[in-house]
Amino acid sequence: MQNGTVTVDVALTGTLPKGARPDLSVDGVVELERLENVLHVGRPAFGQERNRTQLYLVNADGTEATRIAVQLGRSSVNTIEIVDGLRAGDRIILSDMTQWEGATRVRLR
Repeated sequence: MQNGTVTVDVALTGTLPKGARPDLSVDGVVELERLENVLHVGRPAFGQERNRTQLYLVNADGTEATRIAVQLGRSSVNTIEIVDGLRAGDRIILSDMTQWEGATRVRLR
């Protein structure tokens, strides 16, 4: 593994697609597990798998965000499971908020 990337060897069976040739680079996704009925969000700037973190929850009218504790679960490259602290439909800030980490509430414009 290097920088979160794993190299695998793949063998194609059956008739090859048109344009296939030896040593052709192919990008793919390896599915290790499929989770059903899981609340998930995009990966926050500093959220680590299976850890508790602080995120900013945006209020209903989008004018403020309040810092809350969120329990994270399993993750993929782009998303992370929410175990506790958020509900479906909640809006959060995923970007780096360390500049305001001392604030429990921030105003949004």
